[in-house]
Amino acid sequence: MSGLDKRHAGGPIGARLAAWRLRRGLALDDLASRTGLELDYVAGLETGGEWVDRRGPLAALAAALRLDVADLTGQPYPPHGDEHAAVRAVAFHLRRRLARPHPGAAGGLQLEELTERTRAATHADMAGDEHGLALTLPDLIARADDAVSTTSASGQEEAAQLRVQVHVLGAGLLRRLGYKDLAWMLLHRARPGTSELLPVLVEEVRLLIDLGLPEYALARAERAERAEHAGAGWELPLLAAVAQAMTGRRQHAERFLATAAGRASSVRELGMVVAARAAVAAEHGDAEEAADHVRAADQTALGGAQRSHLLTVAAAADARQDRADQAAARLVEADAVAPLRLRLDPFARELVAALAGRTTAQATAVRILAERAGMQ
Repeated sequence: MSGLDKRHAGGPIGARLAAWRLRRGLALDDLASRTGLELDYVAGLETGGEWVDRRGPLAALAAALRLDVADLTGQPYPPHGDEHAAVRAVAFHLRRRLARPHPGAAGGLQLEELTERTRAATHADMAGDEHGLALTLPDLIARADDAVSTTSASGQEEAAQLRVQVHVLGAGLLRRLGYKDLAWMLLHRARPGTSELLPVLVEEVRLLIDLGLPEYALARAERAERAEHAGAGWELPLLAAVAQAMTGRRQHAERFLATAAGRASSVRELGMVVAARAAVAAEHGDAEEAADHVRAADQTALGGAQRSHLLTVAAAADARQDRADQAAARLVEADAVAPLRLRLDPFARELVAALAGRTTAQATAVRILAERAGMQ
């Protein structure tokens, strides 16, 4: 890749990769052969001449070393700062909740209040406000549990739907924190009996993608498209497109993107499709195309979380095109939009490390980002 040099030590993933490769007793060419990645790329990861900005190579490296993806990304990260510590604490509270087989005595809420609090939590999630979401989730999940057992028969269905919604929000936060086992358990707990509810299935697909298991994610998405979920929504085909891109099947990914575009029914949803096109192009290794899609995306239609993600994709595309200063500026903007969402993203952290020493105008900004993420 252009614009890279060998002056820097390996980034967060590259350093762990080198340690695990040696622990497994593998030579560099052995690892490259097992992953199907170029030898120069694998060597560059360990020396700092390269970085990981795609899910496919990360999953391939983890599989070749018989690791969970988190063993290479380092998740969950040690807390850095009061807000990160508060967000990390939610894992402790939700673990305790999972250990309780029956609802406790949190006290019931009127459905109107439960609905309003769930709406606020959903807004925090869309905004990328991890701190605000973490502060409300443990009690909200407990209240939703109790509402199912205390609400009158006429409100049972609504209470059950709210309970599923808050469990999915909790699983999403746990997934992003790196507690993927707890996220899976919370999703299982959200299911009433053996029912496979669409919101749960969508979050399971996200979780399988983050675990580096695209084929399993695709199988789960296909299951959701069957029976009563047939043709449901635009999110599943978007996620399926990302999973297909991870496996290198670009044409399949494009078909799923077209399906998602056909199902989108609002400006926000259409904006999400364009953002997904950028992510798929980046996953395919086409930085120029990814940048084109970023420019075409209507950022004003996106929530803070998605806008931060799009800016991270844009930063990665800029970095691959030798625009280190612009890449750093994009990350600074993404951090302003959704700070913890960015700092907990392993690809954003990897990019911050890669830009250190490669940017001039934004050198101080990159150093500050690294400090805020606890990387220095």
